[in-house]
Amino acid sequence: MPADAASDRKPFDPLSRPLVPLRGFDELVVGERFPAPARTVTLAHFSAFQALSGDNHPIHYDRDYCRATGHPDVLAHGLQVLSATAAGAGLFPHVIGPKLIGFVEVQARFLKGVFPDDTLYPLLEIVELVRQRTTGLVRMRATVENQRSEVVLDGMHTYLMRL
Repeated sequence: MPADAASDRKPFDPLSRPLVPLRGFDELVVGERFPAPARTVTLAHFSAFQALSGDNHPIHYDRDYCRATGHPDVLAHGLQVLSATAAGAGLFPHVIGPKLIGFVEVQARFLKGVFPDDTLYPLLEIVELVRQRTTGLVRMRATVENQRSEVVLDGMHTYLMRL
């Protein structure tokens, strides 16, 4: 390639290759669902989260302690289960692309224990769209079900996006 041809090239634009077609706030719909891929949690995940969070309560790693307190096995950290609802694990942030300003609020209820080898099925569903002057709030119900169709987490996420 001639030297002058290389200098005529434009720098690569990482926004030029969206994973899915981009949509704006007004194109989102209440009731729209964004599932994330299922994942099976293992003792390795528990250990990694324990190291990351610094939460070393024996309920998360000591099987004898857990059995003595009435649990069948070690329990996943609640925040570990909540992290399964991260929007980035699914398509939602790709759908709105650079219009996403940030994740601004979270609320969660932990309804059942999560144990090693449970498979988690996270889902975000738009429940409210609040248009503001220059931004919009996207409120989403966040749920996680296990392989037995039990809801182990129920909560809400709020995202702020440009109009």
